[in-house]
Amino acid sequence: MGAGAAGSLLFGRLLDKVGQPVVVFVFFVSAFFAPCVFLGNSVLAFVGMALWGLGMGAQDSLLKAALAPLVPAGKQSSAFGLFDTAFGIAWFIGSAVMGVLYDYSIIAVVIFAATLQLAALPLFVFANRQKSA
Repeated sequence: MGAGAAGSLLFGRLLDKVGQPVVVFVFFVSAFFAPCVFLGNSVLAFVGMALWGLGMGAQDSLLKAALAPLVPAGKQSSAFGLFDTAFGIAWFIGSAVMGVLYDYSIIAVVIFAATLQLAALPLFVFANRQKSA
């Protein structure tokens, strides 16, 4: 929670100055939480928890700030509600899959978690290009 709060302040300020690349950077870096938490020692697990917090802080602040200009002003509340609903469903499904994978292989959990998070990065780049066009 501390990493998420501090990261939200820092990366929010950077988003205002640099723009969309900050979102891609934060989500790229936070994708490495799973190897740190599941495959490392206690120090790496702590680093992984901090990375997880950064990712959650970015989700709560940066992503909504990046989405806001893409949605008409009168529909932002509905758009954020729809986004959070889809995010919650995806989180539930991903957690269920990770729970099943955990019974078979920790490596599979790490690969699944990191791959899905990294697979989302091209969507951020695409959305930024669509906004610019």
